[in-house]
Amino acid sequence: MATEIRVPTLGESVSEATVGTWFKKVGDAIKVDEPILELETDKVTIEVPAPVSGTLSEIVAAAGETVGLGALLGQIADGAGATAAPAAAAPVAAPAQPAAPAQPAAAAASSSSASVSTMPPAPAAAKMLAESNLSADQVDGSGKRGQVLKGDVIAAVAKGISAPAAAPAAAPAAARGPSTVEDASREERVKMTRLRQTIAKRLKDAQNTAAMLTTYNEVDMKAVMDLRNKYKDIFEKKHGVKLGFMGFFTKAVTHALKELPAVNAEIDGTDVIYKNYCHVGMAVGTDKGLVVPVIRDADQMSIAEIEKELGRLAKAARDGSLAMADMQGGTFTITNGGVYGSLMSSPILNAPQSGILGMHKIQERPVAIGGQVVIRPMMYLALSYDHRIVDGKEAVTFLVRVKESLEDPERLVLDL
Repeated sequence: MATEIRVPTLGESVSEATVGTWFKKVGDAIKVDEPILELETDKVTIEVPAPVSGTLSEIVAAAGETVGLGALLGQIADGAGATAAPAAAAPVAAPAQPAAPAQPAAAAASSSSASVSTMPPAPAAAKMLAESNLSADQVDGSGKRGQVLKGDVIAAVAKGISAPAAAPAAAPAAARGPSTVEDASREERVKMTRLRQTIAKRLKDAQNTAAMLTTYNEVDMKAVMDLRNKYKDIFEKKHGVKLGFMGFFTKAVTHALKELPAVNAEIDGTDVIYKNYCHVGMAVGTDKGLVVPVIRDADQMSIAEIEKELGRLAKAARDGSLAMADMQGGTFTITNGGVYGSLMSSPILNAPQSGILGMHKIQERPVAIGGQVVIRPMMYLALSYDHRIVDGKEAVTFLVRVKESLEDPERLVLDL
């Protein structure tokens, strides 16, 4: 008896996935709950565990195929010594998989055609339709089987029905120029992962939708660095996690968000939704692309609690084990390009959020303090915001509040 391996529930708003890597091949022994393949969705990569122990007898969906919820991926035969299915079985079964989504489409087409007349317009009606630049499906027919008559066209014209405006021609995508024969042999074409496609689409949509603007400032990191160096050993011993900079930045951001709620809000149609909570997303780079896990209710956490949660989320992101719940509900995002050496950048909004803070490399620079030129560890900060909802005064004030908190970190500890 064989047990089917099917696509599990993938999370809210996710209806399909791409088969990634199969960790087992046909004939391999499998233990229950052992990961046997991974699925790539628009948001995360998830591992599919074996529902039972046995032998992988058939792979139905090969790597690279798109599968829907509940789709058959493969089968497990009972017992470690079960006979594997012939290798030819997989290619036979795989093409049958895409047929499933066609059924709703066919049903929809059938349903749609039921409301459209199967009878051609009457000759006089057809002539009037052409003269009025109308099509038969714009006019309700009163004849047998819904046939459009001359009177129906006259009535439609009287109601002011006109030809639909021609849709603007979509700007053609820039065609890739041909490579020379010598270069073509040295190129490699790799299909974008679903995650990378989603990242590309969301970032471009954010640019097209929001009135995005970026304001900059710089912060003297000496006070935070001195405080961190003084207490990092005691902190790690007590809390079991290292004291980094993200805890300070997250607390500084949540303080500023409480003072400037528009930066923590989002636009929904003609409404503005103000969030009386701070779910702070942390952009994390992985080998499969950028993900943004969310620290929920960060405004209610201590610096130690933030560092612990950030450590958990960062590890899950690197391991590819982030849950869908870890990625949803963010109200503001922090991205740290400084870990890669970035000195300055303008981050793109994580829609539908209205603000994102960019951190950068800490670099010693000469600055004037009290009439004296001194060397200080400085960091540029960048706040990109949606100017439709956040005014320039609010954006600049937000960034100044973050700067003030970081240059006087005792304010964060004392919640001032």
